[in-house]
Amino acid sequence: MIHQKFFGDQAEKVTPENLGEALQQAIEIEISTIPTYLFTYYSIVRSPSQQNMINSLTNALLKIDKEPRYTFDEASEIALNFSADIMVFANRTGALIMSVAIEEMLHMALSSNLKQALSGMPILYGRSPAVWPADLPGHKPALKINTAKLSLKQLETFLNIEKPMKPKVTNLKARRAFIPYPTIGDFYQMVIDCLDKNPNIPYNTHSPQLVPGKGYYAQNNIDTIYYDKQHNPVFTNQDDSGDLICVADKKSALAAINLIVEQGEGQLVKDAPYLDKDNNLDFAALLQYDFTPKEGEEASHFEKFAMIYQTYYEMGKKFEALDIKDITFDNLFITDIASNPATADYPANIAPVSDLINGVYTYIFVMIEECYRKSGSTQYETFMFGIHKSMIFILNSLCGDIMKLKYHKEGYGECYASPTFENYTFSPLARPKAQLQDLYSAAVSVYPAISYLGNRVDDLPDVDLK
Repeated sequence: MIHQKFFGDQAEKVTPENLGEALQQAIEIEISTIPTYLFTYYSIVRSPSQQNMINSLTNALLKIDKEPRYTFDEASEIALNFSADIMVFANRTGALIMSVAIEEMLHMALSSNLKQALSGMPILYGRSPAVWPADLPGHKPALKINTAKLSLKQLETFLNIEKPMKPKVTNLKARRAFIPYPTIGDFYQMVIDCLDKNPNIPYNTHSPQLVPGKGYYAQNNIDTIYYDKQHNPVFTNQDDSGDLICVADKKSALAAINLIVEQGEGQLVKDAPYLDKDNNLDFAALLQYDFTPKEGEEASHFEKFAMIYQTYYEMGKKFEALDIKDITFDNLFITDIASNPATADYPANIAPVSDLINGVYTYIFVMIEECYRKSGSTQYETFMFGIHKSMIFILNSLCGDIMKLKYHKEGYGECYASPTFENYTFSPLARPKAQLQDLYSAAVSVYPAISYLGNRVDDLPDVDLK
């Protein structure tokens, strides 16, 4: 088994001596992306009221004081067509972003499998960013990631997270305790190089991993489906897009790494016009490139975000050309929430709900760690009845519930509350589940509308901190 070793200030590559810490960094890279993608997902109103949009757009068009003025019929037709486009775009954008978040959960599990096989227990609890904005661990140059609502700027950050790698970039200096890398693909390539150069590295085949065939990972759920203009359902992830891989040797390790990179970056197009010589994204060129996948193929994370970016930009320009002053394009389907909120920002009628969300979010990582200690029926029950229930039902419901509440944020004004995705630190003096139940009691006392979740919280597995 490889001993873990902290990186020195000048660590610039993955070696057998620091492989354990490199794989822990890989886990934390994947963990860091999940809350920023989820936050943006929850900012989108996936099914906005088309009639409300038609009314708002029609009234705004009729108020435009320039010749020739719109007739009511003309304004209504424009409003009908534009609102229909927004309905499809909002639903599709939400489905695509959630499809990426689900695959990031898969990548977190794959990188955890890699660490379990090559260096020991993966650490997930407490490794999500503690405050926002945060740095993507080890990215060089530094890449700030935010919990922010959908916007072109936020999509540019997503594209920078997932951008494809070009041939070797040199002269990187280490930053803090992380191995530096220009793209996630470059980082995993360093791990591959280490495994190639050191064929005698042992693999632990006895400790539990998350494996395929148990139903732990599903490519699609109700939140990754959208409907096109003809009301046909579209699944954003292909059924054969990838699955968990048990890492037992070099071949399976490389398969896990390649799946992570291919799902995120996709295949780099030769002489990609949207990347300059220094591997920086050229967003003007990106707007002109066709990222549509071939029939039967699934778009990578980068390609999904690029397609959202292009459509967002085009629709924004069409809205701008209408010369509407009373309303904005974004407010038609995006909830007005502040960037990088913290529970400390919230008043007493909201803060306990935020604490509960953070407790549930953090408990997911506690339960995933337990899955790397236990195998068989205990692992299955923890994952299926704990993690799936927490992520899909409890967390999803709470994130929707808190966004019905308004508060005043200094420097921003009145806005809706939102999940903050902060680490919740469980006390070692009581079991985490008991603390979650206390958080629920405190939250429901100020927000009785969430009382329907009580049994769900009570039914969670009782997992202790290790």
